[in-house]
Amino acid sequence: MKDQELRVTVTDSEADTRLDKFLAGMTQIQSRSRAEQLIDKNLVWVNSKLQKSSYKVKAFDQIVVQIPQEIPTSLQPYHLDLEILFEDEDLLVVNKPAGLVVHPAAGHEQDTLVNALVAHTSDFAMKFGEKRPGIVHRLDKETSGLLVVAKNDFTQENLSLQFKNRTIQRIYHATCFGIIPWDQGWIESTLARHPVHRKKFSSIPGTFKTSFYRQMTKVIEDQNSLSGKWAKTHFKKIRTKGDLTDLEVRLETGRTHQIRVHFFELGFPLAGDTIYFSKKSKEAQIFLGLKAVTLGFVHPRNGEPMSFSLI
Repeated sequence: MKDQELRVTVTDSEADTRLDKFLAGMTQIQSRSRAEQLIDKNLVWVNSKLQKSSYKVKAFDQIVVQIPQEIPTSLQPYHLDLEILFEDEDLLVVNKPAGLVVHPAAGHEQDTLVNALVAHTSDFAMKFGEKRPGIVHRLDKETSGLLVVAKNDFTQENLSLQFKNRTIQRIYHATCFGIIPWDQGWIESTLARHPVHRKKFSSIPGTFKTSFYRQMTKVIEDQNSLSGKWAKTHFKKIRTKGDLTDLEVRLETGRTHQIRVHFFELGFPLAGDTIYFSKKSKEAQIFLGLKAVTLGFVHPRNGEPMSFSLI
């Protein structure tokens, strides 16, 4: 398959538009990230000259774009019986089982959710036809529950923006050790990589606070001045059973290990959490007491609200 060449002349109404935005409006490109990739690879000429993404196109500019042929994926299919709750040409929603890594990494190169999705369907067209899923958010290996996956750049960019703007609805069910005395509340802090244990995260000293109390040390209010990332977790008690408490947890932000760190530092670690707390009980078998049970977002293509629940 040969590369495709596109030729277009800028009209008066299109003038003064950024080059990357102008290209994203073309049906053969459709996304800002694809446009930027073409520009960065020197595959876009304006009046026979290379230009930056920020270049403002002018009326009667002659633009030539070289669209590369489809890129075959190096991902190996991993045949796994996935529970797909919804699927169309733009995205799918999957119930990820506990114990499954989302994305290939050291030690899990070909037995991940991404590989399982490649085996499930070839209906992916990331960048320029690359047959791989677009991961918008992740769940820890031990965490089960709902994930939305993009099938193309347009969908990935739109969903990523929804996550950035915190308009995505995410609710978890968590099981913690101990009897939490509050019916509901929130926890917030600035999270960063643990200074000693590199697989862990922790709150920067002085930033941990809840709706019930703050640390005795001075709380740093300007979170943007810190090297970590601000995180906030809301929770509501569902019930207690033995020495455990079941909670409904809603994320205001989505940081790595956010729920695990916040409840560990509150003094009520998640049951089965072998990274932050290794205690076990007969009520809590070998599992991480965390499941993503509700996911809500707006469909990028048609603007329709979508909601999924495992409850």
